Amino acid sequence: MEFDLGYARKVIENEASAIEALLPVVDDNFTEATKMLYECGGSVILSGIGKAGIIAQKISATLASTGTPSHFVHPAEGVHGDSGRLRENDVVVVLSYGGETEEVTRLLNVLKEVGIKIIAITGNSDSTLARYSDVVLCMGRITEACPLGVAPSVSTTCMLALGDALAFTVMKARNFGVEDYVKFHPGGSLGRQLMTVEQSMMFRPGEKLPIAQDSDSIKQMLDKSSEVKRHGAVMVVDENGKLCGIITDADIRRLIADNSEKALAMKVADVMTPDCKRIRVDALASEATGLFHKHRIDELPVVDEQNRPVGLIDVQDVLAIKVVG
Repeated sequence: MEFDLGYARKVIENEASAIEALLPVVDDNFTEATKMLYECGGSVILSGIGKAGIIAQKISATLASTGTPSHFVHPAEGVHGDSGRLRENDVVVVLSYGGETEEVTRLLNVLKEVGIKIIAITGNSDSTLARYSDVVLCMGRITEACPLGVAPSVSTTCMLALGDALAFTVMKARNFGVEDYVKFHPGGSLGRQLMTVEQSMMFRPGEKLPIAQDSDSIKQMLDKSSEVKRHGAVMVVDENGKLCGIITDADIRRLIADNSEKALAMKVADVMTPDCKRIRVDALASEATGLFHKHRIDELPVVDEQNRPVGLIDVQDVLAIKVVG
């Protein structure tokens, strides 16, 4: 069996060309649709049947993961009880290339009775779906890429592109940032890669930190840090409260072994590792992982923009959440 790779390339070319041809659809209607999604006081409901329904589910998932509450309602189920999920302050986005599918047109009647705003993504501006909708994003006539010219392919690709454009335009308008994204993706690899030092460090804002003055004695340092929760190091600050060094448990063990009689009376400044490695609180946790690996250290002070300690991150903390540097 020989496969026509030239035809396969043609499919991709046809779909790419059709997506590029969608640029004029990003007009005043698109702006109004984006505004409706952004200002939606309830949920953005996606609906469609067949292949268009599968695309609708993906668009709904994209909206939900980027800050816009959303879920999918199947048109057939929508007229058999699932319309009870809908509220007047929702916005419904209906995907149907022809705009005349029976299940879709029946759902439109239900939506109008409830008074819900409708956005149509369709290829037919004269269809029932277009007439019932408040905003129409019309892709125009599309030739499908399948050998018979009937299986949804180019049309569904265009629907997906329009849906992504809507979702990400709204996401950008919401100033949806890295920390917001991580909240919705805490278990995924992307979420772990975008996790910040502040989210992964062992200390939370306001908690007592293992900090000593550079003028303290080792005994004073130990007394100060005795009530602080688990840690493997003490951060040393100068008279201005800025980080100037670090003392680890290993440093203390070596000090006592070498100077058992004088160890507790020695000054912190004489024992600490000065100008130690540190990381900003707003840096990515993956950057901390890189520092741990590169410098073979176990504890890393976390500082603010004034170089004042705000936390401490342990190598085990980033290993536990599987952050890759």
